[in-house]
Amino acid sequence: MDSFLLASQLFVSMILVSLVLLQPGTEGKSSFMGGAGETYHTRKGIEKLLYYATIFFLLLFVVNSVALLLI
Repeated sequence: MDSFLLASQLFVSMILVSLVLLQPGTEGKSSFMGGAGETYHTRKGIEKLLYYATIFFLLLFVVNSVALLLI
């Protein structure tokens, strides 16, 4: 059981890192040039899927971490 949890922790952490790195970030070009550029942005399509998948794997990571602590 312990080795299964460790293996799943490694697998979930690699997926979580990949999902975080795939998230679209803010460019910051408008603030560099002096403009405010703050607009409301809704997530659509693959961006929304990545967002929800990141939340799911984050919760899975936390639950797995707590399970490893209790063993």
